[in-house]
Amino acid sequence: MSALVPALIALCAAAALLKRVDLYTALTDGAMDGLRTSVRMLAPLIVLLTAVKMLRASGALGALEDILSPLSELVGLPEECLPIALIRPLSGSGALAVAAEVISSCGADSLAGRTAAVMLGSTETTFYVITVYFSAASDNAPDGTRQSIAKKSRRAIPAALAADVAGLCSAALFTRLFF
Repeated sequence: MSALVPALIALCAAAALLKRVDLYTALTDGAMDGLRTSVRMLAPLIVLLTAVKMLRASGALGALEDILSPLSELVGLPEECLPIALIRPLSGSGALAVAAEVISSCGADSLAGRTAAVMLGSTETTFYVITVYFSAASDNAPDGTRQSIAKKSRRAIPAALAADVAGLCSAALFTRLFF
């Protein structure tokens, strides 16, 4: 298993040699494209991470938790896991930090600790993924289709959030069923 990565690199190099591709130029061109894409995605990511910090610091997240707590009880989601449900679509590291707090305060074998762990595995950092994907897709699109890619993201966001809600509800249900 440890030889898999070097073998894959050697296989790619051999394929490039057989096709008579200048391997060094191809690698440097690919690295340059990746660097350009990373720089273009930096501004939307900074805005997204700043918004997450502002939500937590302003108390808006706590107010939203208070509003949604009756709904979480209806679904069977432990009250301690509600902050994870709210932060996860925005920030994976923020949700992981909240889950670590839940696990340390409630215990790893508690319903809340197990539900937190299953929630992290069954949901996605929706807005982060959409920001990265549509930024890269917009940058690589021909000029005439950039606007249509932005319009398509309007459909992707509700669909992705619906998938997150399904993942959260499933995490609460299956954690109760199996543990």
